[in-house]
Amino acid sequence: MVSDLEGSAPSNEAPATATSQPTTPGLTVAAVARRLGVAPATLRTWDRRYGLGPSEHRAGSHRRYTAADLARLEHMRRLVLAGIPPGDAARDAIALEVDPSSLAPVTDIVGGAGAGPPAPQAPPVEVGERGLAAPGRSGGGQVIPIPGGTPASRGLARAALALDGNSCRRIIREAIDRRGVISTWDHLLVPVLAGVGQRWESSGRGIDVEHVLSDAVHAALAERARELKDPVNSRLVMLAAADEETHFLPLWAVAAALAERRIGIQMLGARVPHETLLQAVRRTGPAAVFVWAQIPGSARISSLGDLSNLRPAPSVLAGGPGWQGTPPPGVWVATDLTETVARISRSLGL
Repeated sequence: MVSDLEGSAPSNEAPATATSQPTTPGLTVAAVARRLGVAPATLRTWDRRYGLGPSEHRAGSHRRYTAADLARLEHMRRLVLAGIPPGDAARDAIALEVDPSSLAPVTDIVGGAGAGPPAPQAPPVEVGERGLAAPGRSGGGQVIPIPGGTPASRGLARAALALDGNSCRRIIREAIDRRGVISTWDHLLVPVLAGVGQRWESSGRGIDVEHVLSDAVHAALAERARELKDPVNSRLVMLAAADEETHFLPLWAVAAALAERRIGIQMLGARVPHETLLQAVRRTGPAAVFVWAQIPGSARISSLGDLSNLRPAPSVLAGGPGWQGTPPPGVWVATDLTETVARISRSLGL
C-alpha cells in the first residue's frame, strides 16, 4: 500500500558552474510530464517534497530536466506504480547511479517537439529479502530484469515469461504458505510485477506476460482470502477501488492478509463510483472501508470524508499514490500493506 509520505529526501541538485554548463537544452516540466504520463503538479510535488527536480541551471531562465533527471523520474514512477511508497521510491531514485554514457541527449529524446524515441530507462530495481537494494543492470533479450531477487522471484519471472500460469500460481501459493501474504507481496509479487512493467516500458513487449502474471496473482490471493469461512468480525471490512481506478491486485493483497488474521471482507473491486460506495456502506454498515487509488492524481481524498460521517461510522483508510489533497478528519492514509492490516485490525479491537 502506498501514499505520499511527509518530509523530503535530500536533493540531488548541484549548483551550476562555469565548467558544468550543459551543452544541450533540457526539458521543461510540461515536456517531462507528457513523457512520463503524469500531471505537471505531480512533478512539482516530487521536486518540492523529495528533491527530485530539474538539475540544469542557466542564468535568466527556468531550470530544466536533464536526461539523468528523466531516468531517475522514470525509476521513481515504476516503483510507485509497483506499490512502493513514494518517499521510499524517491530515496531509491535519488541514490540511483546513472551512467551518462548510456543516456541519449534530451534533444534526441524529445525531438524538439515532444516526439522521439523512448525516454532513457533507469536500471532495474533489485529487491531482495530486505526490500529495496542497490539498482542493478538490466538484462537484454527474453528476460524479466530482477537482479538481486530471491530464487522464488526469479522462478516466478521465468514462469510468467513462459506464460505458464499454473507454475506462477504454484510458486505464489508456496510462498504464501511459507512466509505469509505480506512478505510474499512485498518481496515476491511487487518486484516481479515491477520487472514485468519495466520490460514492457523498455521494449514494448510483454502484455501477454503481464496478463498471465496478474491473473495468477489475483487467483492465488483471492483463493487465500476465500478460504476464510468463520471470520472473527461480525461487521465486515469493505474493499473498493476509486471510481476511475482499474488496478485491483492491491485490494486482494489486503483481503488475503486480513484472512490470515481471520478478518472477513466484502470485495467491491475496481472502478466503484463514490455514490455507489456510499450506498453500499449505508446498506451493510461495515466496520472499516479501504479505498485504493493508484493512478497519480486520479482521486480526491476529501471525498472520503462522506464515509466517516455515516452512522455507524466505519474506520476509513485510503491507500495508493493516486490521492490528491489533505485527508479529512476520520480518514487515515495507509503507507503499506503492513500498516493497512494493522490499522484495520485495531479498528476491530483485535
